[in-house]
Order: sequence, then C-alpha cells, then structure tokens
Amino acid sequence: MEIIKPPKPVAGDKVAVLSPSFAAPAVAPAIHEQAMERLAAVTGLVPVEYPTTRKLGATAQERAADVNAAFADPEIRAVLATIGGEDQITVIPHLDADLIRKDPKPFLGHSDNTNLLNWLWTNGVAGFYGGSSQVHLGPGPGLDPIHEASLRAALLTGESLEISEPGESEDIGHDWNDPRALTEYGERDKTEPWTWAGPARAVTGRTWGGCIEIVQWALTAGRFPADPGVLDGGVILLETSEERIPAREFAWITRSLGERGLLEAIDAVVVGRAATSDFEHKPSAEERATLRAEQRDAAIETVARYNSDAVVVVGPPFGHTRPQWIVPYGGEMTVDGTTQRIWADYS
Repeated sequence: MEIIKPPKPVAGDKVAVLSPSFAAPAVAPAIHEQAMERLAAVTGLVPVEYPTTRKLGATAQERAADVNAAFADPEIRAVLATIGGEDQITVIPHLDADLIRKDPKPFLGHSDNTNLLNWLWTNGVAGFYGGSSQVHLGPGPGLDPIHEASLRAALLTGESLEISEPGESEDIGHDWNDPRALTEYGERDKTEPWTWAGPARAVTGRTWGGCIEIVQWALTAGRFPADPGVLDGGVILLETSEERIPAREFAWITRSLGERGLLEAIDAVVVGRAATSDFEHKPSAEERATLRAEQRDAAIETVARYNSDAVVVVGPPFGHTRPQWIVPYGGEMTVDGTTQRIWADYS
C-alpha cells in the first residue's frame, strides 16, 4: 500500500485551522486566539479559519465541506484541527478522496481526528497524530519544547527526531474559563520510565493507529482495508482518551485487533502514557500510578498473546497527555528494543 508524504509548507503559506469534530474555539475564543498567535509566531504560517471553525452544532456535512474546501484550495498548504470530539465518524462519508489525492497536504490532529487520519491513510496519504491547537498550542505560558520541536518538524522541516521523555506530565490543564488557563500549565507529575517488552531488536515501520476508542469505531464502521497485511512490518500507535477506559476494556479492544490479524502483521506497538484524571475525577498519585500500570500490563500481555516477536514500549508522551510529541501517522518510526530508544521521521 503506497503512502504519499505531502510536501511541506514554507513560511508565509496559509494553513487551514478547522473543527472537524467539536468547535472548541466557540467555547474558549481567548485560548483559540492565543493558539493562532503562537502558531504564526512559531511556524511563520498564516492561519485561516473556515465557517465551522467556531460554529457550535455544525452538521457533519458542514464540517466536511470545510475539510473539502481546505484541501481543494491551492493556497492552503497544511490543515490543523483545533481539537477532537466524539462524532467525526459521521463526517467521513462526506469527504472527497479525489481532492486529497490531487493535492495532499499535511494534516495534524489527535483524539477523534483518528477518524480523519485513518481515512487519509486508507486513501494513501500520511498525516501526523497530535497538534490540536486548542489543547497544545493555546493554553499555558507557551509551547512545551517537545511539542514545538515536533510541530516544526511536521509542518516545516521534515527532519528526524528522537522521541524523548520530558520528565513531567499533566492529564488536564486549567478550565478554559479560568484566566490562569492562558498563562499557567496544569498540575504536573513526575513521570516514570517507559516499560519495554518483547525481543531486543530494532524495527522501522510505517505507523497507524491513534486513540484506541476511535480505532475501534473506525474498524466497526468498516473503514480499514480487508487485508491486515497492509500493516506488515508496521508500528501500531495506541493511546486512550480522557474517558479513561479501564485496563480490561483496553485489553478487550487490543484483543480485537489481534483477532482481526493486525497485531500479527506489525513489528512494534507504542502505547502512549495513559490519561488517568479529568476535572471531575482526580485520583491520588498512587491511584493514578496503579491505573497506568494496569493499562501497561494489559497492553503487554495482550500483544504478546498474538505476536511475541513484536517490540512493545509503553509510556511515550503522545495523545491525551501534555507535554505531547506529535508523531507520524503513515510515516516511519524506529522502535529500538536494544537501546530502548525511539526515532520518528517527519518527512
């Protein structure tokens, strides 16, 4: 299966900023506007909003029309999602695959944007998992260094970077209606070392996956090739949302990937650091560590049941925690079980 890596924009080019799921900028415009200022300052790109970027309750057809319009406009050279949500699956049937094949552009988003990234991937276009502006660009005193490095690599430079551990992590920041959200990070914990399993070997493969709950939805909707061999030698990326599914459900979904033949096909699995709290639920530090350990064990045990030769690492910061690495989706990642290091190719 051929995957095209879209060309990079250059400083001065326009980047579409869309809300294919939830229109978060309508709820917290100050966060959104700060995100746009930072996006322009860090990349030199010119953000362009579309009709539904700030429109709450926009229909699936309206949101799809914005995605199609962004890919159809030759002046738009990249597309960035503001945030995820829970109904982007209804947008996908209204997208025009011919448009993205004629003029492929880098797309960045995470969470519910797994739907769009998987759709691009099945149509032969690579993207990037992460970079939702309302979550990782707008809040706090500035961009986390690893986020800025991977944002620039994904949008501008196309370089290869080692995925490193920043040493701290937060599940949730301040409420967007709290003025501190514009100037302060949320509460951050010291992180534990990543856990490695499987053989001590290095593998390089194309990535696929995303938020595991959305992966399950996309597979249920039949939005994946019939032959699991399209993932041969690949790297599956898995992480969980702020819904904080229990470890047993993570294991059940991963088991389904095994029964589908996907785990047998791949060479490596990278599981992101689990989000374990939200505004309503804040377990103690010990309870949060236990929840992460339970998900870690579920991932390692389930993958080993279907593919004992797969290299597995649990803990890299991508997905629903912050600081966040933006990572390739359909691009290459090297997962080295010998040196216990990861590199990502942003070309």
